Amino acid sequence: MTTIIDCRPEATTPDLKAIKTKQQAAWSSGDYAVVGATLQIVGEQLAEAMDLRAGAKVLDIAAGNGNFTLAAAHRWCNVTSTDYVEALLNRGRLRAEAEGLKVTFQKADAEELPFGDGAFDAVASTFGAMFSPDQGRTASEMLRVCRSGGRIGLANWTPDGFIGQMFKTIGKHLPPPAGLKSPALWGTSEWMEKAFGAESSALKAKPRNFVFRYRSPQHFLDVFRDYYGPMLKAFEALNAAGRKALSQDIIELIGRFNTSGDGTVVVPGEYLEVVVTKR
Repeated sequence: MTTIIDCRPEATTPDLKAIKTKQQAAWSSGDYAVVGATLQIVGEQLAEAMDLRAGAKVLDIAAGNGNFTLAAAHRWCNVTSTDYVEALLNRGRLRAEAEGLKVTFQKADAEELPFGDGAFDAVASTFGAMFSPDQGRTASEMLRVCRSGGRIGLANWTPDGFIGQMFKTIGKHLPPPAGLKSPALWGTSEWMEKAFGAESSALKAKPRNFVFRYRSPQHFLDVFRDYYGPMLKAFEALNAAGRKALSQDIIELIGRFNTSGDGTVVVPGEYLEVVVTKR
């Protein structure tokens, strides 16, 4: 799924429906849960930043395998976990069952949420909603289903951080459709203010780092190439020479960000933590 990479200005009108279909296929490939489970701390930190209260009705959008879902459930919230990939919902369901947590799981598209206006006290997404092709519609849906005075929480990769640069690296080898807006826009305070500011009484955006820890740069590459759908699809679309070149560029990128000093991977991945209070 290389439709998530472009950081160039919008030039033409892309076919968002077709792009979404390809994205859904990409996220359904591999096994994102292998990567997603390593990001659990991000969901816990966001839940704290949102000051979730026990008994609150909480919606997790594009939940993947349920990191924020579990974090909210750990705080005795009434959680509805949604994604448009059934296999990921099933992985989240297994995690909740293993911990004895009561969660409602429902297949849903972030751009067309099947819930009433103001149905939730809190709405959140960690590294999920940012990948929707129709970014404005997704932001509007998040606002619509959140009650007045409720909170919207987001964790979004930044353009200059490690993952933002990884998307850019993939885009050099397999350019996305012309005109598609970069998901990394969600990792900028400017776009957050544009998307949510008019309907908020408060908007707090704080840069944070999630630290990727892997055995080696090659281990990181192997895991992402095998399990992270967007990268898996990128490698599938390239010929042998292209796959080799992309592998070399990703290894080089890891080297630029790696702080371990011992051959393992300790890479800070910057993201923007956002908490919006709806007006």
